[in-house]
Amino acid sequence: MKPAVAIGLILLAAGGGGAWYATHGDDAPVAAAAARQGAIPVTIKGPGGRHVFTVERAATETEQAQGLMFRTDLTPDGGMLFWPYPPDGSAPREASFWMRNTPTSLDILFIRADGTIARIADSTTPMSDVPIPSGEPVAAVLELVGGRSAELGIAEGDRVSWPGRR
Repeated sequence: MKPAVAIGLILLAAGGGGAWYATHGDDAPVAAAAARQGAIPVTIKGPGGRHVFTVERAATETEQAQGLMFRTDLTPDGGMLFWPYPPDGSAPREASFWMRNTPTSLDILFIRADGTIARIADSTTPMSDVPIPSGEPVAAVLELVGGRSAELGIAEGDRVSWPGRR
């Protein structure tokens, strides 16, 4: 059995991965499993609660240009973290995303350097070339399945954290 399959089975047995840890408050096991899968845990805390997602990381210019294009395999507790943004690690700047070649609606969360959510573009239109601006300089961007932010009560101003974030 491949390691990724074994880890997936362990996560399912533990209650579905990130969602289980979001309610039980222990990030260490999900962080270890995510690292083995090439993904990282991202925690969002706010008045709506605490939620942990296990997401892919897009760190390079090439990875960020590709993003979640052509993907149809997204899970409710998955997504993609664009960090650092911009990918060269320079100072935060305004971001503009689009949904070209992206068949799944996304929530795009623009994250300030202090870790708070500056803006949420919720339930974006699949396959659209219309620019989706951050509205202010950001240091990271998180993409989740469309509608997930509203479903979980995630809002602008909530705090986002992940391993390695200063």
